[in-house]
Amino acid sequence: MQLAHPKYLWFLLVLIPYIVWYVYHRHKDYASVGLSTTRPFLNLRPTSKIILLHAMFGLRVLLIATLIVIMARPQIHDKWSTVRTEGTDIVLALDISSSMLSRDFSPNRFEAAKKVASQFVAGRENDNIGLVIFAGESLTGVPMTTDNAILTNYINSVNMDMLKDGTAVGDGLATSINRIKEGKAVSKSIILLTDGSNNAGVVDPVTAAEIAKKHGIKVYTIGVGTNGTAPYPTQNAYGGITYTQLPVVIDEATLRTIARTTGGEYFRATDETVLAQIFKQIDALQKTEMDVRNFSHTEDDYTMLAFIALGLILCELIVRNTLLRTIP
Repeated sequence: MQLAHPKYLWFLLVLIPYIVWYVYHRHKDYASVGLSTTRPFLNLRPTSKIILLHAMFGLRVLLIATLIVIMARPQIHDKWSTVRTEGTDIVLALDISSSMLSRDFSPNRFEAAKKVASQFVAGRENDNIGLVIFAGESLTGVPMTTDNAILTNYINSVNMDMLKDGTAVGDGLATSINRIKEGKAVSKSIILLTDGSNNAGVVDPVTAAEIAKKHGIKVYTIGVGTNGTAPYPTQNAYGGITYTQLPVVIDEATLRTIARTTGGEYFRATDETVLAQIFKQIDALQKTEMDVRNFSHTEDDYTMLAFIALGLILCELIVRNTLLRTIP
């Protein structure tokens, strides 16, 4: 919040002599009568109408103050600005295949991954971050951006129906490389979350890892799933979904190879807490200076004050013509 004309607030000083004038000269506005003594009236308390008369003066003072502030034009202020800061380029590659609905996480792997990804984005103010989703195919959800709000909103809106089912790890990684390879940061990283093995798409995951290595991109892979068995979603004969306890099978060998080839690291996420290790690892990455351009917008914001002023005027008119009505 700012004022377009803050100097107008000096007009508030006019209220000081106005109040002084009211205190010392108010009795001249009303008829008076001379008495030899006022002792019989000393214990009389002011009536409600006398108090209301003073209240009307207070309303008038508040109205003038409100109008002066409106003249100063309160504004919500935004603008374009370019700042020099340190950051890194990151792409989140999120598996949205149907197996991510398994309920070994709360409420399932998919929602847990979205929650952790949103928290991660919220804590990366100076980084260029993009989002890629993949299942049987891959899709760029959000290109590289520093707008955390856009990223968070998109992550929260991702659903299983956006792509055909399957697990195209290689395609997801290749799309992520295409999004991040032209970034200006020295440090470039891809965080790839999946709960299965590559069974769709046209790009081999190890081949994609070799491409990432050539571009100096580190890939941090996360195998999402508990050890042992987990309730997996399966389609029943009636077209509905039932959950069957099945062994958790993650192609850890390929995920380790991807991480090792690119200089990244592999994590097995049996619960959400292990992802904190990844965030700590990302925080330790080499930073590079970059220009971040921010947009801001200026808009007058005195509507509420205008309604208050109108309310004060109506209040005085109503009281003056009812409770404090005078006879000419």
